[in-house]
Amino acid sequence: MDSKEFKLFRSRLQKTQKQMAILLGTSTKAIHSYEQGWRSIPPHAERQIFFLVSRLNHNGKKPKMCWTTLKCPAKIKEQCPAWEFRLGQLCWFINGTVCRGQPQNTWREKMKTCRSCEIFISQV
Repeated sequence: MDSKEFKLFRSRLQKTQKQMAILLGTSTKAIHSYEQGWRSIPPHAERQIFFLVSRLNHNGKKPKMCWTTLKCPAKIKEQCPAWEFRLGQLCWFINGTVCRGQPQNTWREKMKTCRSCEIFISQV
């Protein structure tokens, strides 16, 4: 997530810099630094922002389940935490998921895959 995207999501959440700092458990100065591009947005803050934005009203649409959309075989689903916890609409939020047959080990690695996935795109 870059500074531009951070500002966009803060706007979508309708939060001031101070409110965003409280929400993310950081300082207002840190929020300002993220938005100016002086500091990189830490993975835990990025993840929380995506989660909060995903919870905004989506016009009553039923969320898509990743395993249905991606047509995951049973063998792959059984190894995936998203399937285990029945959170296919939040697969992008859960570490250790098996996306397109590949385990996603780190947040940054995962986001490279998720940013082009229709499940993630439909949520944020």
